[in-house]
Amino acid sequence: MPDLILPGLIDVHTHLRVPGGEHKETFATGTAAALAGGITMVLAMPNTSPPLTTPEALATARRAAAADARCDVGLFAGAAPADVAHLPALAAGAAALKIYLNDTFGRLRVDDLPTLVACFSRWPREKLIALHAERQSVAVAIGLAATYDRPIHIVHVSRREEIELIADAKGRGLPVTCEVSPHHLFLTEADAARLGALGDMRPLLGTADDVVALWAHLNDTVDCIATDHAPHTLDEKHSANPPPGVPGLETSLPLMLAAVGDGRLTVARLTALMNDNPRRIFGLPAQPETRVEVDMTPYAIPADGWQTKCGWTPFTGLMAGGRVSRVVLRGEVAYEEGRVLAAPGSGRVLPNDGSRQGRIEQPALHEGKEIRTWKR
Repeated sequence: MPDLILPGLIDVHTHLRVPGGEHKETFATGTAAALAGGITMVLAMPNTSPPLTTPEALATARRAAAADARCDVGLFAGAAPADVAHLPALAAGAAALKIYLNDTFGRLRVDDLPTLVACFSRWPREKLIALHAERQSVAVAIGLAATYDRPIHIVHVSRREEIELIADAKGRGLPVTCEVSPHHLFLTEADAARLGALGDMRPLLGTADDVVALWAHLNDTVDCIATDHAPHTLDEKHSANPPPGVPGLETSLPLMLAAVGDGRLTVARLTALMNDNPRRIFGLPAQPETRVEVDMTPYAIPADGWQTKCGWTPFTGLMAGGRVSRVVLRGEVAYEEGRVLAAPGSGRVLPNDGSRQGRIEQPALHEGKEIRTWKR
């Protein structure tokens, strides 16, 4: 008997590198890594090559996911100043819209007001808007949510001032949700110095005080744990111009289970952060007959032996609180004792006809108090 049984977990922030970065990851390898980490549904980011800012690019990526994904996959549409006219057409095939207010690669950086206005006025209200917003850009994102009276989701929050501002916004009833990534909970700028390029990501790792603040708000302000799985090859990381980003699909649950073992997190809260809230916020479909079986024996995270194509982790040597022993997806064993059994193409591409996207009906909580529930 497993020590713990969880529902299939949901990761709303991954980079699966298709199209254009298949040497780093593919839908087949990235979703294999997801299953090995107990994750049965992922949402993939649009900063690919080409980016997912046109109906043609999005359709190409959806076809690739349908052919290769081993678990369920949704794709973000990207906002780009040159492609805002495509926003209404993109919505039908996208899980949500992603706006980059801060540094990113390619042409997805949005730093002009006309493009932001176009995004908030043209993107269908039944679909969520997620924003990469750091430091003062968090205030911009919250102001847009208030001005347009529609929910937003702020990705990979990493600093004390950011999470405290979001907590204040939630306390005032504004329609804001947010996520935190495991690397910002378990690593600091001191680890970045130790790891070199293998510890370089965006946002950069924070101070020890930032980490304390994120943990302090994990039970009342943070809505989701999302990996920001961003694989690069070791050759790229060791090059003269290493790209930022780290893999995380296989280590997210084991690290969070360490927090459960330490008493910093309950199993119920873990389930809310990694299943209930992601599904509610993004309006994602249920996965019947789906579960994750966990062995709660602690272990040190190894350097290799990963399903992700990049084959490394920044978390080597950290203690994990448990490992995934079996994953059942829709009644079929998809992963068992280190072996991925789900075939490429067995995952579903979202949205599909069974999606309930667009309905947010569960009440949000802030510091134990129910606040206004926003519906798109």
